[in-house]
Amino acid sequence: MTEASNASRPALVWDAAKRPTINDIARLAQVSKKTVSRVINQSPFVKADTRERVNAIIAELGYAPDPQARGLAFRRSFLIGMVYDNPSPQYVIDMQQGILDAVRGSGFELLVHPCDRSSPTFLADVRGFVERQKLFGVVMPPSVSEDERVAELLTELDCPYVRIAGIPLDEPDSSLVTHDRHGGYQAAKHLVELGHKVVAHISGPNTFRSAHERRAGFVEGLAEGGVGLEGAYSVEGRYTFDSGVECARRLFALSPRPTAIFTGNDEMAAGVYQAAREAGLAIPKDLSVVSYDDSPTAPRLFPPLTSVRLPIREIGKVAAQMLLRDPEAEARAEPSEFEPTLIVRESAAPPA
Repeated sequence: MTEASNASRPALVWDAAKRPTINDIARLAQVSKKTVSRVINQSPFVKADTRERVNAIIAELGYAPDPQARGLAFRRSFLIGMVYDNPSPQYVIDMQQGILDAVRGSGFELLVHPCDRSSPTFLADVRGFVERQKLFGVVMPPSVSEDERVAELLTELDCPYVRIAGIPLDEPDSSLVTHDRHGGYQAAKHLVELGHKVVAHISGPNTFRSAHERRAGFVEGLAEGGVGLEGAYSVEGRYTFDSGVECARRLFALSPRPTAIFTGNDEMAAGVYQAAREAGLAIPKDLSVVSYDDSPTAPRLFPPLTSVRLPIREIGKVAAQMLLRDPEAEARAEPSEFEPTLIVRESAAPPA
């Protein structure tokens, strides 16, 4: 321990006959028990001066952690859960990859828990997952992140979490904001600037806040350009390929037929492409398509899909890093934020 750090702490007075505990180490080092556990298990997510102070006190007191207790602490400290209810496989894969990017080389592992928010056993299943695995923390993508019941449950279980959502839903330390409304707005402005007047929207499920945010931004952008979104031209999908096909078929039956469609994600946009081929419509000559997420699917379609980029993998990485940050660090004043960006490709053009 350095002279400065020795000066900042009174000399230890300890009964040699008394066996120190991890609580004693935490109290004397003025850190949390979790931080002491991290130091013992050589986690890299502890500041150097904190690690030095804790190790010095451990050495002075001759503290030796109980092997069984250390094993339990290890299991709790090095498992991160991802709880999700999302029908888009690409989104789930990208989110997992981002979390794995953050934990690679750290000793932490990722456990995934797919679930169904409509199930009567939903909350009980989440509770069982967290308690059985003794999770260090949980990353919650939409739509699980938008469910206040889950946040309340994890708080009750003293399990840290990070919620990913289009708007701030929690304290800055637990909230990652993606500003979905602004992405929908950009999509609308692009179509208006191209000259489209008869436009349609295929949203995600109403149970997803992201679906409402993206639609609201789209409507706002259209209105600024003097274009409305008529009731029959706004349909609800399920964030799946098949729902994109079904919804597009309904929209193609309208008169007048829309000259442009904005979809809530790329999976549904791929479904629109399929329905357009069936109907003999060429993209973008007969129909412009703009989407959301800019997943790896977007540039692989033909023609390449114009889509609002939301860097899902990077978002997963930052969410995990928020969970793994030093618990003794100063609390965040603002939530982590990601701004969506429209990536223009070849799927949208002026109407014929």
